[in-house]
Amino acid sequence: MILTIESSCDDSSIAITEIKSKKVVFHKKISQELEHSVYGGVVPELAARLHAKALPKILEETKEFFPNLKAIGVTNEPGLSVTLVEGVMMAKALSISLDLPLIAINHLYGHIYSLFIEKEEVFPQVILLVSGGHTQVIEGRGFDDFALLASTMDDSFGESFDKVSKMLGLGYPGGPIVEKYSMSGDVNRFNFTVPLYHSPKIAFSYSGLKNQVRLQILELGDLSEQDKSDICASFQRVAVEHILHKLKKIFKTKKIKNFSIVGGASANLYLREKIEKLCIEFGVKLHLTELKYCSDNAVMIGRYAIEAYNRGKFIKFDEILSRPRVNL
Repeated sequence: MILTIESSCDDSSIAITEIKSKKVVFHKKISQELEHSVYGGVVPELAARLHAKALPKILEETKEFFPNLKAIGVTNEPGLSVTLVEGVMMAKALSISLDLPLIAINHLYGHIYSLFIEKEEVFPQVILLVSGGHTQVIEGRGFDDFALLASTMDDSFGESFDKVSKMLGLGYPGGPIVEKYSMSGDVNRFNFTVPLYHSPKIAFSYSGLKNQVRLQILELGDLSEQDKSDICASFQRVAVEHILHKLKKIFKTKKIKNFSIVGGASANLYLREKIEKLCIEFGVKLHLTELKYCSDNAVMIGRYAIEAYNRGKFIKFDEILSRPRVNL
């Protein structure tokens, strides 16, 4: 088995996965959403302190599996440096005390491998990664063979939801809150423009759309609950339409057999519905991560760790936080 640790942002998570069967035998995650909600976003130093408390508590529940462990895997990039260190230090301690090799895992690769939890990997495919920190379209050809096709020029898809929610005073995390308000809103009440609609550039941008929402809020003044719902619905429609518009350009220029959505924001059901229709239109097979594994978790890190272990991809202690960053 492999024990894996995830602490790249505000979720403390540990998982244990069987190498041969790929079966998840243990998984626990402690979220920090409540503690950060009062600030409207993640406070890095607070997140690090909470990881220092939560990770040892979770680890206590895994001791029975220690005799069967073959390696320790941990997220080491990208993420908040002060929170990554918490997971890495625990991984190093376990590696020394149990005399096990160490596997360093790119958080984004973990999200891609969330598609393959308890099953075989499927490549090649094109992947849309949407989260609070990233909006990317990636061409995956195989293990560690990825190429970046498009990315955001400023805010990410998930980050824009957080900021719209904060502007409306709805709370954190903004993704599920805005989606919930959208369900009772009028998607066409506010005519927000789709970013980069007339640009041939295959890229994403959410700063302008976010500003359109800000100006609309100022114009309305005192907002009713219906106003908030309508703003959320109109914003979500345009945010997703922006992605669809750029994906169509990619679908028309590349021969795509498999397509997937990963990342925390891939749990958005409106986005999933629209992407599914797009894939049907182009005859592309859609792969989706289970909703419970969309957000940050150690299970997806464990799935990638199995492939790394089978290929002998281990790392030295002094390289785990200092090696050159992976350039997709």
